[in-house]
Amino acid sequence: MRLKRIVTSSFLALVAAGMNAADFNQNFSDSTLRVDYIFGGGPDGLKIMLDSQSKQGGWAGRRTRLEGVPVAGNGTVMVTDPVSGDTLYRNTFSSLFQEWIYTPEAQEKNMAFENSFLVPLPKKEADITVSLRGNRHQEIARMTHRYRPNDELVALRGQDPVPHKYLHRGGDSNEAIDIAILAEGYTQEEMDSFINKAQVIADEILSYEPFASNKDKFNVVAVMTPSKESGVSVPLKNQWKDTAFESHFSTFYSSRYLTTPRVWKLHRALEGIPYEHVLVLVNTPEYGGGGIFNNYQIATSDHKLTLPVAVHEFGHSFGGLADEYFYTEEEDDTYPLDIEPWQKNITTLVDFDSKWKDLLTPGVHIPTPWTDKGGNREDKMKNAAREQRGGVTVGVFEGGGYRAKGVYRPVETCRMRDNFNPTFCPVCERAIREVIEFYTK
Repeated sequence: MRLKRIVTSSFLALVAAGMNAADFNQNFSDSTLRVDYIFGGGPDGLKIMLDSQSKQGGWAGRRTRLEGVPVAGNGTVMVTDPVSGDTLYRNTFSSLFQEWIYTPEAQEKNMAFENSFLVPLPKKEADITVSLRGNRHQEIARMTHRYRPNDELVALRGQDPVPHKYLHRGGDSNEAIDIAILAEGYTQEEMDSFINKAQVIADEILSYEPFASNKDKFNVVAVMTPSKESGVSVPLKNQWKDTAFESHFSTFYSSRYLTTPRVWKLHRALEGIPYEHVLVLVNTPEYGGGGIFNNYQIATSDHKLTLPVAVHEFGHSFGGLADEYFYTEEEDDTYPLDIEPWQKNITTLVDFDSKWKDLLTPGVHIPTPWTDKGGNREDKMKNAAREQRGGVTVGVFEGGGYRAKGVYRPVETCRMRDNFNPTFCPVCERAIREVIEFYTK
């Protein structure tokens, strides 16, 4: 689906995995600090504002490679020692706010967006910095505040977690990657249906490589968050529902873009439950969804394309992958052609050596000629399956990142391009595997 992605720098220094990791036990408790922010602005400028901090027992994130990140993202959250200036922890993300600032609406009015980030709980005073980058890799906003362990206004939460059920157990939360699936638009009476649908979604994601061969590195938990009304808000149909997270279609006036503005509520609902990645499962037969890197993913439950779309969006939210489809009727400026995107599955050829050059099929030309097979949906499915049986040509095919010209993708078709392709391509698969290995090895 058409979900705008904002480009940032590759930040090669940040993604290096070989950095000397800070000693987790020396600097952090086995607990989590959640920091809630408002990202806001518009014609009057951009700003990051601190809303609140809270802590809870247990830390589900990584305990090694604390200074590095596997994917650059559009923003960074960082914990530093205020005395030495040393980086103690770093993570990257993208946000809905950074998509919005490149919409026409952002030129006309100011708006505010909720965001929440988890960091390990510092044992001593620490500075926490959040920075945002724009589509030319430039820093567009930054905020630093001091965390103090004796701050009485940092609430202790998580003593009474929401009812939940594990759908897949791969290992201890200290070692595995924890995914939480939240119910949206399910009433209390519909929770059995939610659990069943969440199980199907979890099984589908874990059936794809490289997840399938790494199932022991994932935990998936379904969190039973009831809504007052069944369904979800669909503005184009004048349907507005009272649901747990107020999710709705027509984000940025794009009919298929389904998001929630209530990010703080997502994290409040997960207090006391180990989690690193958030998937919101929405009770609707409508087509749509969304995935924002290291922020959250949202999926619909009952459309015939629910499963492939859910896997595609997980490629965004977990793997930091870009969309590989494009439009012929318009030229999108999400990815400036003189900048190399940070996403590992598209290139502008500005710095192709940093992408999938080592995976190219011997003898292919750059760019690589391709033919769009066209046809109806059944033909696309058959053609995709045939390609997989015959082997995939990895090249540099023009068209991707919403642009027909100037942005290139690795293969003719992939899960990140087409809902009917049965697999991730070799480049996307490697990119996801690198993320998994970074967090678990």
